[in-house]
Amino acid sequence: MRGKKGRGMNMPWIGTIPEHWVSLRAKNMFSKQNRPVRQEDDVVTCFRDGTVTLRKNRRTTGFTESTQWSGYQGVRKGDLVIHIMDAFAGSIGVSDSDGKSTPVYSVCTPKMDLNSYYYAYLLREMARTGFIQSLYRGIRERSSDFRFEVFAGLNFPIPPRNEQDQIVRYLDWKVSLINKLINAKRRQIGLLKEQIDVLTNEAVSHYQEKKRLKHMVKIICNWIVRKTDSVYSPVGVLNRGRGVFHKEILQGIDLGDSDFFEVKPNTLLFSGQFAWEGAVAITTEKEKGCIASHRYYAVRGVDDICKTEYLWAFFQSKNGDMLLNDCSHGAAGRNKPLNFNELLNEYVPVPEFSIQKEIVRSVHLYLKYRDDVKKLDMLLTEYRTRLISDVVTGKLDVRGVVVPKYEVVEETAAAESAEGIEAETEEMEE
Repeated sequence: MRGKKGRGMNMPWIGTIPEHWVSLRAKNMFSKQNRPVRQEDDVVTCFRDGTVTLRKNRRTTGFTESTQWSGYQGVRKGDLVIHIMDAFAGSIGVSDSDGKSTPVYSVCTPKMDLNSYYYAYLLREMARTGFIQSLYRGIRERSSDFRFEVFAGLNFPIPPRNEQDQIVRYLDWKVSLINKLINAKRRQIGLLKEQIDVLTNEAVSHYQEKKRLKHMVKIICNWIVRKTDSVYSPVGVLNRGRGVFHKEILQGIDLGDSDFFEVKPNTLLFSGQFAWEGAVAITTEKEKGCIASHRYYAVRGVDDICKTEYLWAFFQSKNGDMLLNDCSHGAAGRNKPLNFNELLNEYVPVPEFSIQKEIVRSVHLYLKYRDDVKKLDMLLTEYRTRLISDVVTGKLDVRGVVVPKYEVVEETAAAESAEGIEAETEEMEE
């Protein structure tokens, strides 16, 4: 194989590659396909976790549906697929299905004896390091126009084919082991959440007393007077009950036009835009001193009437979800703002305090375990990322490692999220 030898070869996003590897430009390694679409082809989607599969294998909601297939292209199992606009975020992988895709994907096949799965790992590492983002040509912030012509002009390492295969075997094995542990912990979170749902539903069905929500809560809203040179930590709320997330710390001058209020611990925080998707969370000491925009609403249960934790559990239940949806109005995609005054006037079941306290104990256990699992999840994810980086770039030599038989385990979405990574994107950028 002709190509530059690895000795002294230094690529900006990899560093020095092993001496026995060579490198070539991608244009000499891959061809861009443009196959016609067949009548039986279903839509193939490239997700940010590197999965490339038929859309119906993941979910059918939350996508912009096309009524015209003009410009779509055929995809075949084993193709290397690169999302032109979303490659920077990891939307790169090998298709596990035949189908058709939007023209915004570069569908590639090797020109030589290459393992496409190795190059999917390698390209996702390129995305992780920010190198694809540095090639920014797009208009939208945080996106890259990573067209095939850009990809084709870059140099990539080429380990011997048997080493490519070994790298893929080794990483698939190790990643499966890590995924299995992560998935088990997430399932445990799901079981605790189910226990809360059972307790809450039983409480709601057995106790018929109801009060208007406005008589059960105190609105917490301490508006801040921003100072241009002060530093602030804004927060938001993830959907499907997944809690609070912390946004980038900003100076007052960079906060934009929104009004902000100070967040207090142990309050119920509603997203004004996505409450109908279960974007309701209990704040903790970690949110003390943070701020939330006027798009959020914060309340706390009134003493001797209602526990804040019970309210969170109620709004995660089917009955609470129904109220949130009934009080959220709009027809533009996912944009259904919550009419908070309307919600305050709705009647909510009020179980006996002893029952509420039982729910409170379960909620505290769930929230603590969820936080612990998030920390473990983060550590395992960081380890997985570091391992992939070291192996695909040749810093860790795995040629002599015997890979045993193992169960292939894909990472599942967090138990609280039915819609995975893409489900939270709009909320986090709201």
